[in-house]
Amino acid sequence: SPPLSVSPAADPAVISPQDPTLLIGSSLVATCTVSPDFPLKAEDLYWTLNGRRLPAASYAALGPSTLSVALARLNGSRQQSGDNLVCHSRDGGILAGSCLYVGLPPEKPVNITCWSKNMKDLTCKWAPGTEGETFLHTNYTLKYKRRWYGQDNTCQEYHTAGTYSCHIPKDLALFTPYEIWVEASNRLGVAVSDVVMLDILDVVTTDPPSDVHVSRVGDLEDQLSVRWSSPPALKDFLFQAKYQIQYRVEDSSEWKVVDDVGNQTSCRLAGLRPGTVYFVQVRCNPFSIYGSKKAGIWSDWSNPTAASTPRSERVAGGCHPKGGEQNTTLRRELKQFFGWVKKHAYGCSNLGIKLYDQWRVWLQKS
Repeated sequence: SPPLSVSPAADPAVISPQDPTLLIGSSLVATCTVSPDFPLKAEDLYWTLNGRRLPAASYAALGPSTLSVALARLNGSRQQSGDNLVCHSRDGGILAGSCLYVGLPPEKPVNITCWSKNMKDLTCKWAPGTEGETFLHTNYTLKYKRRWYGQDNTCQEYHTAGTYSCHIPKDLALFTPYEIWVEASNRLGVAVSDVVMLDILDVVTTDPPSDVHVSRVGDLEDQLSVRWSSPPALKDFLFQAKYQIQYRVEDSSEWKVVDDVGNQTSCRLAGLRPGTVYFVQVRCNPFSIYGSKKAGIWSDWSNPTAASTPRSERVAGGCHPKGGEQNTTLRRELKQFFGWVKKHAYGCSNLGIKLYDQWRVWLQKS
């Protein structure tokens, strides 16, 4: 047949409704009407949804050049950009397409928690509701204002502490309560969280304590000494700190917590097992010198630091000939090894400390 003569601006066909938004469980009848400029009839058409051909039993010819398709009990969209409903000609050519947005309205965001690292910023996170999944692109907006002043402000830096989070970097006032809430919106509606009220001074937190060192206490078989440095930020904040320690045996996942450390930066662990490797962590909770009655926010735990208690010399029965000779050889070789490490570490003292801790653990185990 001779080629079709059509206007370049002519659309081959039109789908109705175009890009509808529907609740999960809804039904839809869509129509594809071919342009008069194209010599195609209803019997020349078929439908696909996300690339899968829909059964002919769901079609109905509504005119010489219009074919409908019936979709029942729709599930949530497979992708947030919508499901692709496409009308094709018999040879597979695409005549027209429509996006189906099938999902749920957003739920009220819950569990808003906030913290500040420098008394001028604020980071907040939240949960998207009990179910969470709407199957539609849902936009979350964190808003805040001073309690007694009417202007709403909108947070701009999202996803800084996870998917549902936002960071306010500056321009926050002290000694002033703030109201904070989250609005969720998508094609099917809007939901607003409860309002949280807070004072910046009540939600200050820091990085974990640094320079955590764990060492033996002479030849005491059941004790280890733990030392650490205060987070540098505390010196600038007019804050004091209280600390917690947790420790566990190397082959256990159960941590024991020491709560009564107070604001000192050292502690001695007692009642430990002789000849055992322990991992130790420390965290910090800053509290204001202005006397806030809030519980405060704990920092993350420091990275685990390992050390071992001395092995008990009181061995019941048995003997180990030439053990001293083997140990002397081992120590000499390790001394040479660490001499090499110090020579080649290029001033990286942390490397030496970490390797030294690892050596002590390995030596104790061997």
